[in-house]
Amino acid sequence: MKHSLLPLLTALILLCCLPVFGEAEPDTVPSSDTVPSSDTVPTETYETDVLCLPGVYQTDRDDCLPLGASEYLTDLANDGIEYPPLPFSGKKLDSSLSDVPYQYAKINAENDVAIPVYYTAEEAAASINPIGEISTGAIRYVSYDSQMDVNGAHYVHSTALDAWLRASPALVSMTTLGRTFTSTPERDFGWIVEGCYPYLDADYGSGSSTTYYNREDVVWLYDMKTDKNTTWFKIGENQWVDRIHFRAAHINTTPPEGIPASRWIEVDLLEQVVMVYEDYELIYACMIASGMKPYYTQPGIFQIYEKKESENMTGSFETDKSDYYWLEDVPFTMYFDALRAFHGAYWRAWYGYEQSHGCINMSNGDAHWLYNWAEIGEWVYVHDPSGQTPTDASFYDEGGA
Repeated sequence: MKHSLLPLLTALILLCCLPVFGEAEPDTVPSSDTVPSSDTVPTETYETDVLCLPGVYQTDRDDCLPLGASEYLTDLANDGIEYPPLPFSGKKLDSSLSDVPYQYAKINAENDVAIPVYYTAEEAAASINPIGEISTGAIRYVSYDSQMDVNGAHYVHSTALDAWLRASPALVSMTTLGRTFTSTPERDFGWIVEGCYPYLDADYGSGSSTTYYNREDVVWLYDMKTDKNTTWFKIGENQWVDRIHFRAAHINTTPPEGIPASRWIEVDLLEQVVMVYEDYELIYACMIASGMKPYYTQPGIFQIYEKKESENMTGSFETDKSDYYWLEDVPFTMYFDALRAFHGAYWRAWYGYEQSHGCINMSNGDAHWLYNWAEIGEWVYVHDPSGQTPTDASFYDEGGA
């Protein structure tokens, strides 16, 4: 059952400074007309220690009893939980990092429909004299510099193709997920990936807390338990969430074997989290979207070998090319393993799940922060603590967006 601390604190504040007295109970209760004698009712009294004021007492006390509210607060402190709870200390990114000098439009046609492109907007609106096409595919976006609407239909001029086509201007998320730190936090933390009411214990039958957490809330992590069904994460007093709802940043300021430097980028494929270390301190962390099965992001030690402020990306891996993608002006691209790269993914709105063809997808703002920090030659450590991602290099091709 969840503790209700406030009434307990109030009562004990009133009582904690008073000595406790007691008398032995008589064998019989005297009637109203009988005067008890010293032979039947003891007159001796005794005094015990007073209760400690509500607070945290992690050393033995000789002047009060650390029970009641003080005992409860001490138990919370032993679990690393402050009362009242301290807010998360990581700083959000400057929203201006999400700004990019591009406008994007989405091709809304069915995946199996190729999109013709035209020399002029008038020809595009009239569907005459095509000069080429964008192949069929699941994800197709263009970066445009001009727009024309005809009879409610949108036409844009692709900067990469220098051609007009029908496509709908798209809103790009300005949300950033990363947090920065001036020094390594004192404990692990993580993101809520599915809004929820936490469980009261690491058990689906324990009941729910009354506190609701929204997707992308960042909270401290106090404990973990693993059972046959899931991994449980303790995020507060009587508040546990399972793997479905949470992604954790597990801090390790010791460089991985094979990295001879005091700064590196860690990619945790199980948690879908990137962490950045500088001078052996954690300075940044965010949620990502890495390669999905069978287009995993390859585990290993790598180095960033090329940086490009924008990149046009296209390709497919399925034999029927049903996964074909066409993505213009992908921002803040940093290649580290063949064609696998960190980059902004303006076409995504959800992170914390495997979704890519091997690249590390990030929000535009998060990719921008990393782009500003990273240098050519920066070390990258990619790993999967669960061991589920293949490690045999022969399994991997060049990868993609």
